[in-house]
Amino acid sequence: MSEAPQFPPLFEGLALTGKADPFAKARMQAIMGCDAGLVVYNLATDQLSAAIVFAPEVPLRDAMPVMIACGIGFQNALGALAPPEVAVHLGWTGQIYVNGAGCGRLRVAASETADSEVPDWIVLGLELPLIPADPDAPGSAPDQTCLYEEGCVDVTADALLSAWVRHTLVWVNRMEEEGMKPLGNEWRGLAHGVGEDVSWTMQGATEKGIFMGTDEVFGALLKQGNDTRLLPLTRLLDRGE
Repeated sequence: MSEAPQFPPLFEGLALTGKADPFAKARMQAIMGCDAGLVVYNLATDQLSAAIVFAPEVPLRDAMPVMIACGIGFQNALGALAPPEVAVHLGWTGQIYVNGAGCGRLRVAASETADSEVPDWIVLGLELPLIPADPDAPGSAPDQTCLYEEGCVDVTADALLSAWVRHTLVWVNRMEEEGMKPLGNEWRGLAHGVGEDVSWTMQGATEKGIFMGTDEVFGALLKQGNDTRLLPLTRLLDRGE
């Protein structure tokens, strides 16, 4: 049985059980006016699900890179707990890759959708499968994996969640104090699919092209023929529709 996760000061945990979705619960709590630092989580036997509520003090365009900070925080957390041969990379749209295969995702929602407006809140969610979706047919989807199939059976969900929040806090603080440069330097070494053809579906639309990297606030640069388009991180907002 997992123990209760331990969070840094000013963070407060809210445990859920059964099929309850921490992302939906955190968004509802944020709408109702909860304090920043709420961590809603569900440590099920088959999946780690969690969400953190943030209260930015900058316009949405400048606040959205908190998603990148949370991704790097997850990579650092799993890197500290997993065997050294386990490789973790991050997709721009929120996918998490462990040893090259998809293994969960990050999700993001905000109270505002206009780049120039300061949002009341941003909720960042994590979903990570621990065991195969079909235990009777492990490996049936070679492009997808789960944590325990990648040599991480000794990584407990509570320890990983605790580490994710701690490491995320480090990167959020660095982003606020030092700007985007340290975040960008770390992201470039972890980004999945740079220089490759991608097909991303977001907010009901599909974007295709060669992923050329990101701009200074982590908007994606997609090259299509002779044209290069910029997709802001706000395109990834979950509108709850």
